[in-house]
Amino acid sequence: MEPVGRGEKVFDHEPVRGTFRHLESPDDVLALLDTGADGVVALVRDAGATFLSPIFHELTAVVCTSGTMRSHIGIVSREFQLPCVMGTEFNGDEPADGAEVEVDCSGSEGVVRA
Repeated sequence: MEPVGRGEKVFDHEPVRGTFRHLESPDDVLALLDTGADGVVALVRDAGATFLSPIFHELTAVVCTSGTMRSHIGIVSREFQLPCVMGTEFNGDEPADGAEVEVDCSGSEGVVRA
């Protein structure tokens, strides 16, 4: 797997792997309630988004393209001990929905690999 994005990690955590899912709205989360969110690495845009609440306990990791570790998503991720990368900038195209990715928060920054 090659690095495709970097950002601010919320806390130290060993690398985890999962299926990348673009979650743009509460409707996307509701769809996952039916199928389950185990193994999902959620990509969100809004660092203040609260719509992930019903599935936080099932997610593998969160990647957010805005905010900092002090944003709502960062704080909740830390409380759930869910690896999280904030303010993520991708080198090019973001991984496709359904791609296998790795989120690595073991170094000085958070790294997303695909």
